[in-house]
Amino acid sequence: MTIKLKAPARALFAALLTSAFAAGAAFAQDITLKFHQFLPEQAPIPSTILVPWMKKIETESGGRIKFEHYPAMQLGGKPGELIDQVIEGVADVVWTLPGYTPGRFPRTEVIELPFMMTNAEAASRTLYTLGEKYMFDTELKDVKVLAMFTHGPGLIHSKTPITTPADLAGVKLRAPTRVTNAMVTALGATAVGMPVPQVGESLSKGVIDATILPWEVTGAVKSSELVKNHTEFPGAPLYTSAFVIAMNKGVYDGMPDDLKAIIDANSGIEFSATAGAASEAADGGPRQMAVDLGNNIISLTPEQIAEWKTAAQPTVDTWLADMTAAGIDGQALLDEARMLMAGQ
Repeated sequence: MTIKLKAPARALFAALLTSAFAAGAAFAQDITLKFHQFLPEQAPIPSTILVPWMKKIETESGGRIKFEHYPAMQLGGKPGELIDQVIEGVADVVWTLPGYTPGRFPRTEVIELPFMMTNAEAASRTLYTLGEKYMFDTELKDVKVLAMFTHGPGLIHSKTPITTPADLAGVKLRAPTRVTNAMVTALGATAVGMPVPQVGESLSKGVIDATILPWEVTGAVKSSELVKNHTEFPGAPLYTSAFVIAMNKGVYDGMPDDLKAIIDANSGIEFSATAGAASEAADGGPRQMAVDLGNNIISLTPEQIAEWKTAAQPTVDTWLADMTAAGIDGQALLDEARMLMAGQ
């Protein structure tokens, strides 16, 4: 049987169909996220962690989520401004160091204390666990945290050999964060704070004599071509840095629930641990490059490391006092971080 509609009814029916199609199109509308970060795309963390993560989300969303990747600060600004860029909507997602804005994210600093980390996977699990428990509703409340992780063991790269803390006297040494600057000062160096993209030029121009970095980033900044000595701390890494992948809260909240679920499934503690492990795994190639260049790899003994630990203890004491002044129980946070790290 064929039902014939009068003209007004046909017009109404057509309008309803148009509205329904429009609603469906809106629901299926693509979402493009601008991802901004501070290293070149070919550097290990972008190439082995960030880019594969974006591609995985794009695939799992059937192309409904797309990323525009802006490496090496291509959207403008400085690395220390990334966290405000994601809050203000300049970028939708960023990867950055909370430590690039000294004192703003005090609890994240616990993982950066000297000789705190064991390995990057354990440190990343510890950092994310503490973040979820203590930071997401406090210092990180203005962003949607997708991951928190660390790089592998940090070490010293220098123009002259460094074996004891006394060797750092008068050395202009670059460090990335407030805690690491305090640490190298306690160890006797002249601290020079700067983001990692500035390291290569600063070494070549003599602005700094040395830097602390994980191996994985040395290829990107060409530090092994600029300095020939590398001091490792086997079994007791000197330091690490806290990273965060953060998303604009309004953008996340405005996504359909099924797309939020895809973001959520690719975020959290397991992704953080995987990212940390991948970062540390990327140390091998750049280290071998330094070996191939004939550079001097100095591996300290446990007895030598014990001297460094003693010299670095004032950094921990000062940090605990700073936390008390900020109304934070730093000792409890430090104890919990050590317990979590030991349990990994």
